[in-house]
Amino acid sequence: MSEKVAIILAAGVSSRMNTKLPKVLHEVCGRPMLAYVIDACRSAGIEKAYVIVGYGKDQIIERFGDDKNLVWVEQKEQKGTGHAVLCCKEHLADFTGDTLVICGDMPLIRAEIIRTLVDKHEKEASSATLATAVLDNPSGYGRIVRDSYGNIQGIVEDGDCKGQQKTIREVNPSYYCFKNQILFDALGKITPNNVKKEYYLTDALHLIISAGHRVVAVTAVAAADAIGVNNRQDLSEAGKIMQRRIQDNLMQSGVTIVDPQNTWIDVRAKIGHDTVIEPFTYIHGEVVIGQNCRVGPFVYFKEGSAIKDGTVLAGQISGIVNKDEN
Repeated sequence: MSEKVAIILAAGVSSRMNTKLPKVLHEVCGRPMLAYVIDACRSAGIEKAYVIVGYGKDQIIERFGDDKNLVWVEQKEQKGTGHAVLCCKEHLADFTGDTLVICGDMPLIRAEIIRTLVDKHEKEASSATLATAVLDNPSGYGRIVRDSYGNIQGIVEDGDCKGQQKTIREVNPSYYCFKNQILFDALGKITPNNVKKEYYLTDALHLIISAGHRVVAVTAVAAADAIGVNNRQDLSEAGKIMQRRIQDNLMQSGVTIVDPQNTWIDVRAKIGHDTVIEPFTYIHGEVVIGQNCRVGPFVYFKEGSAIKDGTVLAGQISGIVNKDEN
């Protein structure tokens, strides 16, 4: 098995978010989007990541600066995804393993999809592998172009689609795995022949295919997992999906949530077995709730709150209750 690293793209300005905060620091259910991406890579067995930063780089580095497995790489000019990855060249010039490339604004990413992508890449001995999704509405995504035998021919960005290309439902949600040396060789040859005059990472794929290297795509990304956050509406939608995941995980672990649609639980919260969460409960931050509790309705747990086993609490703002208190 080849050594693997990740490149995480987190340099964008994001004018559509209408924000001064770097996009990847916007929170989904209590954690910045970038944290979910880093965790997914780690859970898939990829420890070291090169994070491309640009706009708001100091804020991002300050938030994650204690993580010694992150290497910060600055993209001083916003010239597209291909240019962003190329900024890592001096760090990876001699690396002979595989490089995962992923966007930092995809909080719904799952580690199992990364593992599927990497497994396909290794089994097929491919130079580049993509994980794709099939969407009912592919607008906004690059389309996967295949030949009559199903072989991938390339990706056409949404703004460059013409005619029948716009109707293609298989899309590129930006999950890539490359042989590192082949990737950087191709990146050095791309030119900005597109509407935005940017250097697209997808152009490197075309060059890799044209050079006769093997490129494959595995349709492994669920529609919900394909969501990237480009505006506040996307952020809200990602939050709803993530909230459902959080609550599903808690219910599977033995927590009763009476009314999921009227309950909000931070991803960092810990809730014990056989606890019941009544409607209109809001749990924010690193909250610890013991076993066999009943909380709500109308309870707000503040950051750092902790309640002991067997507690019944309703209709008030919770402070911190030490577990050893009566």
